[in-house]
Amino acid sequence: MILSEKYQLMRRNFRNFAETEFTTEIQEQLDREGGFNWDLHHKMADYGFMGVKLPEEYGGQGGDTLAYVLMVEEFARVCPVLAIYANTPNSLGSGPLLTCGTEEQKKTYIPLIASGEKKLVFALTEPGAGSDAGGTLTTADADGDFYILNGRKCFISGAPVADYAVVYAKTNRELKGSKGISMFIVDMKLPGVSVGKPESKMGISGYPTSDIILEDVRVHKSQLLGPLDRGFSTALKTLDGGRLGVAAQALGIAQCCLEESVKYAKERKQFGRPIAKNQGISFMLAEMATEIEAARELIYNTAVAKDAGAKDAPMKCSMCKYFASEMANRVAYKAVQIHGGYGYIKDYKVERMYRDARITTLYEGTTQVQQMVIAGNLLK
Repeated sequence: MILSEKYQLMRRNFRNFAETEFTTEIQEQLDREGGFNWDLHHKMADYGFMGVKLPEEYGGQGGDTLAYVLMVEEFARVCPVLAIYANTPNSLGSGPLLTCGTEEQKKTYIPLIASGEKKLVFALTEPGAGSDAGGTLTTADADGDFYILNGRKCFISGAPVADYAVVYAKTNRELKGSKGISMFIVDMKLPGVSVGKPESKMGISGYPTSDIILEDVRVHKSQLLGPLDRGFSTALKTLDGGRLGVAAQALGIAQCCLEESVKYAKERKQFGRPIAKNQGISFMLAEMATEIEAARELIYNTAVAKDAGAKDAPMKCSMCKYFASEMANRVAYKAVQIHGGYGYIKDYKVERMYRDARITTLYEGTTQVQQMVIAGNLLK
């Protein structure tokens, strides 16, 4: 896709911000120590990145999906972890609210998300309900003007620093599978809400992940999000956009790996000449570049199709995540191989990119789940 001047300018702005603000020192500290960089969070918010895809009427920038994927790609090209800071409020954090929130709910929460004042996370996964999200065991029982929530969510990105969570819970236990699940906006400061210890992860350090535990949490009925017993369909719609964001993140990771590999191959000498002169190396670079361009075209075109309301957009979002995440892992593997022993050393960026790439085939639906979605659409 040939980007118009408008989108080329956006890309330059996103890239300039990432290259200027995502310093090597910050990236290495986050990878080494974990935690969360609040200074960068607030700086991204000041630039409007937390609301790139959110409607202007709720304090966002009113951008489209193509603008969103360009931002995530450019941020991930420099640091996949920091890309998530701006990705979440534009996808999983705001998705359920935009899809089926009341006007009052939208006016209450979305401006807080867009401004970066508050953080809202998406709490669907449970210990026994990952790929099979229909196996949700968290419950919400009506009690007068309240619902009482009990259960445990796991692998919730951003939970330790969240102000609110969109929690999926079973409200009708007579309905089987994914039916009878509802959504609730849960204030993380409510009595009975707690979070587990941040997980020690292979990659994506610097964006904490933990359990959310709900013990007799009283949530007012006004915080029911969307129709009762029909929350799972909204989760699927939200995940469509989230999967496109993960695809863009994978694309950025792969682009970084390619650029680092080209640079290294030109500088590193063996047998009296740069290793880029060796056909084995040059062919790997050619394969990497071709796969990256194929993913980029798929992602950009899907972003446009999604905004146009194309019927096959949900399937294409799964195709994007499936292809781009697997591609990023192949490219990262080749990048480490090209760097040889140095690729295994933390002083070289491809070592961290290799670890960070791995999560893209797992979260927001594994590769196998994407294959199920794609095949299901084809075989209707």
